[in-house]
Formats: sequence, structure tokens, C-alpha cells
Amino acid sequence: MADKPAWVLTITCPDTVGIVAAVSGFLSTHDCFITEAAQFGDPLSSRFFMRIVFGAGAMTPPMAELEKLFTEVAARFQMIWKLHDGSRKARVVILVSKFGHCLNDLLHRYHTGSLPIEIPAVISNHQDMRSIVEWHGIPYHYLAVDKHDKTAQENRVMEVIGRADAELVVLARYMQILSTDMCTRLQGKAINIHHSFLPSFKGAKPYHQAHSRGVKIIGATAHYVTPDLDEGPIIEQGVERVDHTHTPDDLVAIGRDIENVVLARAVRWHTEHRVLLNGSKTVVFR
Repeated sequence: MADKPAWVLTITCPDTVGIVAAVSGFLSTHDCFITEAAQFGDPLSSRFFMRIVFGAGAMTPPMAELEKLFTEVAARFQMIWKLHDGSRKARVVILVSKFGHCLNDLLHRYHTGSLPIEIPAVISNHQDMRSIVEWHGIPYHYLAVDKHDKTAQENRVMEVIGRADAELVVLARYMQILSTDMCTRLQGKAINIHHSFLPSFKGAKPYHQAHSRGVKIIGATAHYVTPDLDEGPIIEQGVERVDHTHTPDDLVAIGRDIENVVLARAVRWHTEHRVLLNGSKTVVFR
């Protein structure tokens, strides 16, 4: 048995009998020690979702060979699957505009090691966050937006993301609407934090909308980016109770704290391969 589980297997397939037995039997046969396992069968979509963490034993073949051997099991159950190196830190590029609270929170978690990721680049359409990013020793890319030619700026953003070999892009209050083309290119690997409890109160000033409606809770939503604005699969949400004594500015301050926590959770769960897409929704093995 390995001291530290090093591999994560994620699976999505049509729900049927025998999947768990086949997967666990395969791993046992090849001297793999399962340390964590979670599964979910969705009765509405008839899809099955599974995440297994395991360590390699003395008789386990190299992972490349294990992957080839597993293809037979995968084919039998029509699996969409991937074997992840759990010891490898995900490379995450962060996009930000002028509001720095989510960026600062992610940088602090990264700096202290509480969020095990690598941040090879931060991209912004403003200069405001340069000093804090460079203090952390991270390259800062200022890419201004020309309202007459946003495509050129987006192409430069994608070039930086490509050079950084990023596995995840985080929109940490990046106040630009991405084009359909860019959303499509980043599908499944870009997370946005929306400063509201979706699907209510969309747009530029959700806290003010909430205040005008006299809401008793406010929240924030982390979701995957899709061409449909603020309608991507939701990963995590958080709420806080408020009352009639709170002003719109109070709601903004409370909301920012919620945004920090919700975004950090979503980034962690994605990079730990805990989030599986289920159509317009997600399955999150927390």
C-alpha cells in the first residue's frame, strides 16, 4: 500500500449494474489500494458518476500500462474516463479586473499552501492588481481591452493561457463578457464567480437589485463559463442572512466575503477532480 494516494480515476457512463464491481475488481487485481471512493447514479439522466482515489502497490504496473489495461473495462460500460496524477499541482491562470478580493484570497491560499495549485500567470485589463501579484512572484499580464476590437485582446489572453499550459482559468471578478468563441475554447476548464445567488439578480448590480427587493439572504455562485452569460453549470454557492438594516454597501461587503469562500471551494474541487459535468448541472464529490 502506498503511503500517499497518488492517482484519481474519474468516470462518467450510462448507469447499469456492475460498474462499481468491475472498477474496484480491476484495481484490486492490479494491486491498487483504494483510499477514497464516491459514486452517484442520476435517476433523471440515467448517468453514473464515480471518483476513486488509489495508491499503487508493489505489483501495480506503470500507470501508462494500467491505463491501457483499463480501456477494456471502460469500453464495456461506455465510459468517459480519465486517470489523474493526484500528486501534480494544477496550473491555474487567473483573470481579474479592478475588484481584487477574490484574487487576493486565492493568492493567499496559494502562498500559504492551503490551495495546492500553481499560478503561472495573472491577466488583467487594468493595472490595479500588478503590485500584489508581482509581490507573490507571479507574472502579471496587462492586456487592455479595445472596445472596437475585443477579439484581438481575447486572442492575446488565449496566447498567455496557452504558453502557461493552464489546466484551469479562473475569472476572479473579471468584468468582461467573453465571446462565444472564447467560451467554447475554454469549455469545462474556466470558472467564474458571480456576485449573486444565481439564477436571480443577474447583471451589473445584483446586490442593489436584491436590496430593492428586500431579500433576507444574499449569496454568490461559482459556475463553469459557457456562451450563455451566467448560466453555466453551477459548482458551488454560498449565502448569508441579511435584514432591513443593511444598506446596499453592507450587502456588497458581506457578498465579497461569500465570493472568496465560494470561489476557493470551486477551484479546489475542480483541481482535485471532484467535479463531473452532468449536462447543464454538476456532480460534486466533496
